[in-house]
Amino acid sequence: MEVPQRNRQFHAQQLLTQIEQAKLQETGIIQEQKAFGLDVNNGIYLAFESEKDFELKFISLEFQPSGIELCAVKEIDHKIIATIFVPEGKLSYFLKRITQYQDENTPKDKPKNNELVANIAAIKLAALDALWTDDPELLPNAGESIWWEVWLRCADNIDYEAFLREHAAQLELKVGFESIHFLDRTVVLVYGTKDQMSRSIHLLGSFAELRKAKDTADFFTGMDRKQQHDWINQTIDHLTWPSEASPFVCVLDTGVNEKHPLLIPAADSQDMHAYNPAWGTDDRNGHGTGMAGICVYGDLTEVLASTLPIQLTHRIESVKITPDPGHHGDKRLYGAITRESIARIEIEPNRQRVYCMAVSATDDSDRGRPSSWSAAIDAITSGYEDEQKRLIILSAGNTDPTFRHEYPDNNMTDEVHDPGQSWNALTVGGYTEKVWIDSEKNPGWVPIAETGDLSPSSCTSMDWQKTWPIKPDIVMEAGNMAKNLEYEHADYIDDALQLLTTGHNFLMGKQLVSFGDTSAATALAANLAAKVQAQYPDYWPETVRALMIHSSHWTEAMRTRFSPLNTKDKYRPLLRYCAIADMAYPMKKGYFGAVGMN
Repeated sequence: MEVPQRNRQFHAQQLLTQIEQAKLQETGIIQEQKAFGLDVNNGIYLAFESEKDFELKFISLEFQPSGIELCAVKEIDHKIIATIFVPEGKLSYFLKRITQYQDENTPKDKPKNNELVANIAAIKLAALDALWTDDPELLPNAGESIWWEVWLRCADNIDYEAFLREHAAQLELKVGFESIHFLDRTVVLVYGTKDQMSRSIHLLGSFAELRKAKDTADFFTGMDRKQQHDWINQTIDHLTWPSEASPFVCVLDTGVNEKHPLLIPAADSQDMHAYNPAWGTDDRNGHGTGMAGICVYGDLTEVLASTLPIQLTHRIESVKITPDPGHHGDKRLYGAITRESIARIEIEPNRQRVYCMAVSATDDSDRGRPSSWSAAIDAITSGYEDEQKRLIILSAGNTDPTFRHEYPDNNMTDEVHDPGQSWNALTVGGYTEKVWIDSEKNPGWVPIAETGDLSPSSCTSMDWQKTWPIKPDIVMEAGNMAKNLEYEHADYIDDALQLLTTGHNFLMGKQLVSFGDTSAATALAANLAAKVQAQYPDYWPETVRALMIHSSHWTEAMRTRFSPLNTKDKYRPLLRYCAIADMAYPMKKGYFGAVGMN
């Protein structure tokens, strides 16, 4: 590890002074904790900050035999900040190591603890911000009450969740019924202000990490029609419609009911088509309208919960290529249907377009080899037939729901569906960050996938020969499912595990409905591609595709599943499990049988 050049004595004295200052503050905090009525878990949080562009040996700051615990690590302005919980009377651990650095040498005549101490720029009492690991812009203003996602510490001798619930009323906090338990953390939702949470951190000493709780689809799907209507109108009031020069997403699906209030700003009846005019252009199944809502807005859960202005960057077109998921045609004809449907929409030639299709064949006979359908899409995207290149975004297809309780084994054996093996199309699988389940309404149910891992619905190319494409190319949010030991099969037990979109039966039924699986992920990818196209109108379709793939990365959960990633043979299954290149998160984070609907 590289360390900065230091005046050893001066640097050690600076840090020792800061520890002594923390010790003085500790006395007052411990007194406040005991006055509050706490006789256990007394201690303070310290923030250790690295020098700019230098690593911090934060693992060495933790010493579990003394109860010293590493809680949160984050990077701000090229500096690493590690937040440590230090029990009462244990600051001597750090005093000893800094003193050793100052006075003692190793057998190689280096300062003892050099890599640890030399890279520490400052030590100070940690404030709430030090435990905040979410986007800094999401941290609420003073006096603003929000739901916080609180990651609690775990220990053998104390139940931190029960401890928090016992004292929450005294701190004027509300704790949600739900909780998620991991090996070393418990996650609960807490409602309160920044000031209340700051006081709770110092008084309770049970927090390890804080984030903003994510809004979930069940909040909106649980509303009656009138309530949904009010929320939609509020969102529409904040909308700026897309410009005339905006790109389009063409949805190749079951049709789109473009008169939905949220689709009117982005859709026109003249842009709704059908492969077979006898079918009509309307959506009688709901899949196409659900796709359209996400293509325009992304997950509507986030959009409706925000009070910020919304600038729409693109519009939608539709070609109804099948009337419903039960319309079982000969899949060998789908290459021709896709080609004809695209030709029909391109009657309007002077538009930039992203094509989005979440229709696939569920048989596994192709096993990565080209089919007539995937070959047709390869020709259409490459411009082989007419010298016009296109970006076509396809679904990787869904695993068999009957076996999703066997996750992730079912993902390993369920192969990407035809035509997702297309070399030139962007094929989209699913991962998930949706792990909240209302345990009061659904006792005994737990999420199948952990946060950041592959969605239970996402197919892979694990069993394909190495001569065939590595698919999916990227993964986007596809929602999750739940399981219960008392039941054999997985279930969509809670809308909180799904995305939110526009309902096709909006005149008589719900205007907002849950939506998920790789269809939702594909629509999210189309939404992202259109935003990139709107930002960079001169970019080629293949450039947009490349940007989406190469700007993203694997999550820690994905890496852990195939660790240690120290050889090409270890990376190869990870590539076929969830992504090509270094993909998982979408760019907004810097990170990322019969024919049927996905």
